[in-house]
Amino acid sequence: MRTGIATVSISGNLEEKIEAIAAAGFDGIEIFEQDFIADLRSPRDVGQRIRDAGLEVMLFQPFRDFEGLPGPLRAKAFDRAERKFDVMQELGCDLVLVCSSVHPEGLGGIDRAAADFAELGERAAARGLRVGYEALAWGRHVNDHRDAWEVVRRADHPSVGLILDSFHTLGRGIDPETIRRIPGDRIFFVQLADAPQIDMDLLYWSRHFRNMPGEGDLAVTAFMRAVMATGYSGPISLEIFNDQFRGGSPATIAQDGYRSIVALMDEVRRAEPEAGPDLPDLPAPVTVRDTAFVEFAAQGAELAALEGLLTSLGFRRAGRHVSKAVWLWQQGDIRIVLNAETEGHAGASWIARGTTVCDIGLFVGSAPDTVTRATALGARPFSQPLGPGELPIPAIRGLGGSAMHFIDEGALAKVWDVEFVPDDNAATDAGLTRIDHIAQTMTYDEMLSWSLFYTTLFDMAKAPMVDVIDPDGLVRSRAIATPDGAFRITLNGAETHRTLAGSFLAGGFGGSVQHIALATDDIFATAAALRDLGFEALPLSPNYFDDLAARFDLDAGTLERMREENILYDADDGGEFFQLYSRPFAGQFFIEIVERRRGYAGYGAPNAPFRIAAQKRLQRPKGMPAV
Repeated sequence: MRTGIATVSISGNLEEKIEAIAAAGFDGIEIFEQDFIADLRSPRDVGQRIRDAGLEVMLFQPFRDFEGLPGPLRAKAFDRAERKFDVMQELGCDLVLVCSSVHPEGLGGIDRAAADFAELGERAAARGLRVGYEALAWGRHVNDHRDAWEVVRRADHPSVGLILDSFHTLGRGIDPETIRRIPGDRIFFVQLADAPQIDMDLLYWSRHFRNMPGEGDLAVTAFMRAVMATGYSGPISLEIFNDQFRGGSPATIAQDGYRSIVALMDEVRRAEPEAGPDLPDLPAPVTVRDTAFVEFAAQGAELAALEGLLTSLGFRRAGRHVSKAVWLWQQGDIRIVLNAETEGHAGASWIARGTTVCDIGLFVGSAPDTVTRATALGARPFSQPLGPGELPIPAIRGLGGSAMHFIDEGALAKVWDVEFVPDDNAATDAGLTRIDHIAQTMTYDEMLSWSLFYTTLFDMAKAPMVDVIDPDGLVRSRAIATPDGAFRITLNGAETHRTLAGSFLAGGFGGSVQHIALATDDIFATAAALRDLGFEALPLSPNYFDDLAARFDLDAGTLERMREENILYDADDGGEFFQLYSRPFAGQFFIEIVERRRGYAGYGAPNAPFRIAAQKRLQRPKGMPAV
């Protein structure tokens, strides 16, 4: 399988794009004419630079408004084509993309267009070049790949073939199964793009909202299954137009693109084993069985404060590491690790961010398979020297420089017995059972990247994006979960430092986890136990509970208990949801306690504005010094 990406897909100048594309692992590059024209180098020098980077020039594009033109305009179109052929030969590229015409004087007719392409094919063949015809979704006369194929079929020239683009097919709602009827050797090139499902003008949608396969809502997998079933064996490339990407990091966007292609084609191979691409045998998307642990880097007074918070939540100190200043705290199936080491990953995390979640452990089906799949998708492995008594637990880098370790049912499952000396310290259990979800905060620009990271590595699906209203701005939020809900994570994208999420990022210099939600089977019993343990709940406005009485049919006794314990509430067709929050600590970090009833699958998004307002009331006033 040969992979490519169009230069228009990523930001930067042509040199920056070439470097990022090569570093990401692509085999080739589509030269978008605008990028080439803006560069000072000659076509020959540009082509050589691309080859020196280990890439091939797969495609030159676009050549617009060619077919169906009358009289002098037709002659001019062929003159323009000859000039493009000159550039292509200098670049060392043998294929040009001709997109269906939108010219106001263009004439319709399959036979007229086919005749134009037959002549263009002759001219291209004389130079050892090829022509690919693509149906733009907004083409004046040809806007369907089936019509474009008919033009190519009637042109009947070996140097003229079809170019397919997933956006142009799926954006118009054309059934991708119709592609299966096209001979694979007549398809010269395939371009991929996904997009969120938005009802808007096709051209505007295409030019501003395309994204990587797996980041949107289009049936890109079904499209590629149909393509591969034809016997197609040519390049698979990305062509992305996205306002957000235009201002992003070239390296990050290119890496995301490569990850998206590998994950997509792995999915296609599993669905169409007889027609799938030639790919290394990747492990399947990983099943996450639970969150194994969450590890904090903390020292000094903040470590003592964190220990106090855990005690007030009913956790007990269950063990101390055999060789390091690391302690295990536990309640139910929840394991919180406190790491006070001054060296290594935790020490570096503390120096950079203060108290922070530096590591997340996941319980998976196979730890080695997880790292194998992750690295094949572009994740960075993580390791550090092992201390006495430590097990070599497979790991990768996660968000914000954090680590992500993987534990399975083999020898790694005994890590708590091997690495920790038991501590008989007693504590009052508050009824907390497991980690319900982890909330990660990032910039809005990072959300698509990390959504792609989780959904391509793990067997997880993403929920629709929701807007969370902060008194000082907007935060975008997207939940991602395993099919059984055993592992849930919410990605929260901040656009300004004025929001609670944004101030967390600014104050923690890019720290990732802002809060952890812990599950209970009885939130009222848990709230009572926590009160006895000295836990301080986030105080809510009395107006919130008055509004609940108007919006939900809650009995007076339940509502009064919620008011007393500062418990929030939401309900949908699936069930009910109760939430209780700690006060913020250590740079806007906080704990959430939740109870889900009768299949509620959400996260209490309607309550977020009231929770955020309550948290901000506890922040010191702007301009006031810390006490």
